[in-house]
Amino acid sequence: MAQGSIPPTELFWSLLDKGDRKFSRIREFPYFGRTRSDAVFQKAFKIYTQLWKLQQEHRQKLVEVGLKRWEIGEIASRIAQLYYCQYQRTSDSGNLLEAYVFYEAILTREYFRDTAAAAAGAAPDPPLANKQLRFFARFLIVCLVLGRRDMVSRLAHHLRTTVDECRKSFQEIEYKEWKHVVQEIINFLKLDTSFMNMRPLRYSFVYDTHPDSLPVASCNYRKGLVLRNAILSSYCHNEVKFAELTINTFRMLQCLEWEPCGSFSLNISADISYNGMGSNRVNLQQDIRDPSLPSNPQKVTLYRPTISYFLVVLATICEELPPDGILLIYLSASGKFGENHPMLLSSVCSDDAENQRSSTDADMVSPHDSLINDQLYTSSQSKEGDNDKQEAFLWLGSSGIKGSNSFYPCDLIPFTRKPLFLIVDSNNSHAFKIIHGEEKGETMVMLLSPTSQAPTIAASSEFPGNQSISQFTLFLTAPVQAFCILLGVSGMNMEKETYNDAEKLFSLSLNEWENALLASDELHPIWIEVLGDPFLRRFLLRFIFCRSILAVYKPTFYRDEFLPACLPNLPDCVNPEAALSESVVLTLANFFGVGHHFVFSEG
Repeated sequence: MAQGSIPPTELFWSLLDKGDRKFSRIREFPYFGRTRSDAVFQKAFKIYTQLWKLQQEHRQKLVEVGLKRWEIGEIASRIAQLYYCQYQRTSDSGNLLEAYVFYEAILTREYFRDTAAAAAGAAPDPPLANKQLRFFARFLIVCLVLGRRDMVSRLAHHLRTTVDECRKSFQEIEYKEWKHVVQEIINFLKLDTSFMNMRPLRYSFVYDTHPDSLPVASCNYRKGLVLRNAILSSYCHNEVKFAELTINTFRMLQCLEWEPCGSFSLNISADISYNGMGSNRVNLQQDIRDPSLPSNPQKVTLYRPTISYFLVVLATICEELPPDGILLIYLSASGKFGENHPMLLSSVCSDDAENQRSSTDADMVSPHDSLINDQLYTSSQSKEGDNDKQEAFLWLGSSGIKGSNSFYPCDLIPFTRKPLFLIVDSNNSHAFKIIHGEEKGETMVMLLSPTSQAPTIAASSEFPGNQSISQFTLFLTAPVQAFCILLGVSGMNMEKETYNDAEKLFSLSLNEWENALLASDELHPIWIEVLGDPFLRRFLLRFIFCRSILAVYKPTFYRDEFLPACLPNLPDCVNPEAALSESVVLTLANFFGVGHHFVFSEG
C-alpha cells in the first residue's frame, strides 16, 4: 500500500516503530573508518524527518490518538543524536550546529518537562525525569564542543536542580549516578574557565595565521602532506571528564577544528522549522562553517580504550589514510618504567619541595599539587638500562595487569609505513624515543611531554592545583594561559585588551621561530611537511615555546625531567639556549612582570 493511502496516524506509528529499529542499528556502527553506515544513516534520517513533518502537519489528530508531548521531544532528540553521530564520524561542524538547533528547540519548548508535577509542586515522574536528564547531558556535550559557554552554564544549572528535585522519587543508586554526572560537569567547568576561553582553542583567523599566508620552505622535495585524521586517546586515573570526554582530549579536539568565520561567538536562532528534506531552514546570523575553510581533520576520541581496540582503530585509519595524509596520535596515560623505579608521587614530592624552597622563591607550590594525573614520579628517568627500556610502556587499563593492558612504544612500529605525528603526554613519554630510527617507511614526528610536571607559583583558587590537569597539553592547546598559570598570573580580572596584547606578542614570537626554522639548513624534511599544515605547525611552535619556558624557569632550570622532547631533533637556532628563544621568553615575562622567575644568559 502506498504511503499516500495510509491514514496519517497509522503511518506515524508505523514509521516510529521502524525508526526505533534503524536508530538502534546506527548506534552499533563504529565512529571510525569508511562510513559503511551511510545507507543506514540516510534511511534513519529520512524516517525521523518524515515523523517530524507528520507531527507538525497532523499534531491534533496524533494527540487525540495518544501522542504524548515527550514523544515529540523524543523525535527531535533522535534527529539531534543522528546529527551528532554524523559529526563524530565526519568532524563536519555543520552537523554539530544542526544537533544544537534541535536540542535548543527541545529546551525552549520543554518537551521533557513534567508540567503536571511542577504545577502541583511534586517531584517529576521518574521515567520522564530520566529522559530530561539524558537530554541535558547530551545537549551539554554538543554545547561544549560547539563552544557555547553561556548555554553550558545554563544546562549545568538545569541538570543540578532537576537531580535535586528527583531525590525523593529516584531510587538511591539512580540518584547517586546522576549526582556523579552533576559533579563531573562541575569539575569540568572549574578547569574550563572564562580565562581559558579568552580566545578560542580552535584555529582562529583573529589570532592565528591564515593558511594562505603561511611561509613555505624553499625546497623541491616537499610532498605537501596534510593532517587528515587524528586519534585522541586518554587513560589516566582521576582525570577530569564529562561523560567520555576528558578535559585533555576535549582541548585537543578543539585545537583540531576551524573557528567559524574567524569569530568566537555564534548567534544561533532557536527557530526550528523543518521541511523534511535536506538541511534545517533556520535563520542563522552566522553559519558554523566558512565555505572558504578546508574540512576539519577527522577525529576519533577514545576514552579508556583496550589495547586491542586502540590497535584496531589505528590499523583501520592507517589503511584508509589518503596518500597526502598525516595521522596525529595523541596519547595521555600513566607510564611504567620497570621494576626498579616505581615511587609514589607524594612521598617523593615532599622532599623535592623542600629542596625547591631552599633554592627558589618561597611562594612556589610543591610539585605534588600539580603533577600529571597522580601518576608515578621518577627523576630524570634514572638513566635506564636496556632492560628498563624494554619494560617501559603506558598503562591502558588496570595498572595491576601487565601485558594485555600494556602499550609498548614498539606497538607503533608497524604503522610507521604511513606518516605519523605522535604526541605523548605521560610520565613515561621519553620511552618512545627508542623507536626513532626504527620506522618502516616514514620518519615519525614525536612531541614528548616532560616526565615530571613543573611546580607553579602560588596563586589564588582560580588555579585548582589539586585537579588533574596536564601542563604539557595545556601548553599545546592554550599556551598563553598555560604560561599565566605556571607563573601565578591571575586571569580572573585580566582585561581582554591586555590578553590580546599578550597574544600578539606570542604570535610574533611564533613567527620568528618559524622563520628561523625555515631558514635553517639543519631542518629535517619531515618538519618542513609539518610546517606546511596549519594545525601541526601550531603544535610544533607551541612545543618550542613550552620547552623554552621550562628550560629557563628557575625551579626547573635545564633539568631533564621537566623538559619536553621532540624527534627528529630541531635545529640549534630554536633550542632553549639560543638567543632568539631566550628573547621570546624575556619579552613575554616582562609583559606580565614575572621576569624574576627566570634565569637568562648574560647579555
